[in-house]
Amino acid sequence: MVIVFVLVAVLVMAVIVTANWYVWRRLFRDTTRGPGLGRRAGAVLIAGGWILAITALVAERSGAPFWLQQVLAWPGFLWLALSMYLLLAVLAGEFVRPLLRRFLEHRARRTITPAAPSGDPARPDHGGSAAPTQPGTAGGATVTAVSAGSQPGVGTTHAPAPGTAPAAVSEPEQGAGAAAPPADPAPQPFPAGPSRRLFVSRVVAGAAAAAAVGTVGYGTYGVLRGPKVKRVTVPLAKLPRAAHGYRIAVVSDVHLGPVLGRGFAQKVVDAINATQPDLVAVVGDLVDGSVKDLGPAAAPLAQLRARHGSYFVTGNHEYFSGAGQWVEEVRRLGLDPLENARREMPYFDLAGVNDVTGEEEGQGPDFAKALGDRDTARACVLLAHQPVQIHDAVEHGVDLQLSGHTHGGQLWPGNLIASGANPTLAGLERYGDTQLYVSRGAGAWGPPTRVGAPSDITLIELASKQA
Repeated sequence: MVIVFVLVAVLVMAVIVTANWYVWRRLFRDTTRGPGLGRRAGAVLIAGGWILAITALVAERSGAPFWLQQVLAWPGFLWLALSMYLLLAVLAGEFVRPLLRRFLEHRARRTITPAAPSGDPARPDHGGSAAPTQPGTAGGATVTAVSAGSQPGVGTTHAPAPGTAPAAVSEPEQGAGAAAPPADPAPQPFPAGPSRRLFVSRVVAGAAAAAAVGTVGYGTYGVLRGPKVKRVTVPLAKLPRAAHGYRIAVVSDVHLGPVLGRGFAQKVVDAINATQPDLVAVVGDLVDGSVKDLGPAAAPLAQLRARHGSYFVTGNHEYFSGAGQWVEEVRRLGLDPLENARREMPYFDLAGVNDVTGEEEGQGPDFAKALGDRDTARACVLLAHQPVQIHDAVEHGVDLQLSGHTHGGQLWPGNLIASGANPTLAGLERYGDTQLYVSRGAGAWGPPTRVGAPSDITLIELASKQA
C-alpha cells in the first residue's frame, strides 16, 4: 500500500512539474531571444508561486500562527487558481498559434508582391503614351537619338555609310555603359522587427496571460462581493396547507478562514436576514480553522433572525478544525446544532446528521438515531452536508434533503470532477420519493475564486400539494 501511495505521489509530482515547465516555456522561453533576465524571472515566478501555495496549505492544516496563515493565504491560494488558468489558456493557444502564422504569411505574400519593372510594356509611361517611341528611318539609314551630353561610343549608334549594311552589334556591346533599371526591393518578412515565430509567440503568450489574470480577477471579485440569493420552490406531498410558502434559507460552505473573515460573514448574515426566512439551515463547512483564530470572524452569526430559529450540521471541514469546539461555539451564537438529532417543527420534522468525515472520530452520521422513531405521516426535511448521504435518506423516507459540499465545482472545469464524485452537483433532483437540493455554497475553499459556479444562498419555499 505504501509503494502504491509513493508511486501515485511521484506520478502527480511529475505531471505538475511537466505542466509548469510547459507554461514557463510558452510564456517566457519562447517569447525571449535567449537566456537572460526574462527567463530567470519567469522561473522564479512559477517556482515561487508553488512554494507559497504549498506553504499556505501546510500552514492552514498544521495550525501555524494565524497571522502567518493570512500572509501566505492570499498569494498562495490565488496562485493555485492562476496557474490552472494559465495552463488552460496556453493549451488553447496551441490552436491559435498555427492560425495566426498562416494569417501573417498570407498577409505578407499579399503585401510584398513584386511590382512590374518601369520599362514593362504593360505599364503606361508617365506621358500617357500607349507604346515606347520606335527608332525612325531617313534615306535608308537608321537614326538614333543621342541625348545631350552623351559621349561618342557610350550608349550611341552611328549611322552607316549609304549603301552599306548596318554593323551587327553584340549583346554585351548593346548593354555596355547603359544605366541598368533599378531592381525591385527584396521582400521583407512580416513583421520587420522580431521574427515571425517570436512575434506569434509573444502575441499568444500575452493573450493567454491576460485571459488567465482576467478570469481569476473576475472570479475573485464575484466571491468577495458576497453571495446572491437564489429562490427555489419545492413541493412536498405531506406538507399541510398551512405551511404553503414556508421559507428555509439554506447556506453552506461559507469557509471562514485566513482569507474570508468577519466582513464576509457579515455579508452572508445580512443577505440571509433580508429574505426574512422562517428557518435558517447552515449545512456545514462553516470554517477552516480553530475557534481561537476564527471565533471573532464567526461572531456575526449571532445576528441571524428567523421565526423558527437557525440550525447547524457539521461538514467535513469542521472535523479538520475541531468539530466539538465549533458545535459549542455555534450553540453559544444562538444556532441549534443537530448532531444526529431531530426537531418537531409546527408543520414538519427537521432532522440533521453529522458529516461522514466524523466517522474517523466516532462521530459519523446516525440516520437511525435521527429518524428511526419519527411519525412517517409528517413531512421530513433533513440537513446533511454531503449529497452522497441521499441514499440513506431515501431508505429512511426523507422528503427533502438539503446539502452543500460540492461548491458547484467552484473552478471550471472542476465541475467535471465534482459531478463524478457526487450524485448531484447543484440544484434540485429527485431520488425516488426523496428530493435533494444541493447549494453551490456561499464562500470558497482555497482560492477565494469561483469560475462557472457563482456562490449562492438559497431560499427554499416549500409548497403544499394540498393548497
